[in-house]
Amino acid sequence: MGGLPGWAIVSDKRRAHVERVVTLLDQWAVRMDLDADTRGAWADAGWWHDALRDADESSLRALTGDLVRPFGMLHGPAAALRLEAHGEARGDVIEAIRWHTVGCTHWTPTGRALYMADFLEPGRPFMQADRAFLADRVPSAFDAVFRQVVRLRLEWTIREGKSLAPETVALWNSVR
Repeated sequence: MGGLPGWAIVSDKRRAHVERVVTLLDQWAVRMDLDADTRGAWADAGWWHDALRDADESSLRALTGDLVRPFGMLHGPAAALRLEAHGEARGDVIEAIRWHTVGCTHWTPTGRALYMADFLEPGRPFMQADRAFLADRVPSAFDAVFRQVVRLRLEWTIREGKSLAPETVALWNSVR
């Protein structure tokens, strides 16, 4: 498939982020010599993970039926539901998108790769040298880099005084 879906709601800035995520995922897939199906799943997860990131809160709450989670956590579940409604059947892609903001203990490599690429893509302004180092190591140390990314994202959440999602805590407990 590839590319943003017709129903996507993304700004130019968000589109640029998505393109950097997809580029990073593709670079890893090539270096890891992944088969075409896996490479396609990774690319699609990258294209679609933020497809509704710039949608308004009322639309996302209506799509998900979730009145509890913080607004910033709704775009993944909303996009996953929309993709399923449009016939996407690859569970690894759907779960990667659904949980990419908080993490998931039962992810396949597709979810883990998306979680890392979303954090490590080079357009983000913080920790650029550290993140570039980690991004370069993904193909040769996939699980170790994943653990480090989970740790860094957890530390940032705590440092910013934000609440920890139960899924994030469970993910950390599963990789530490």
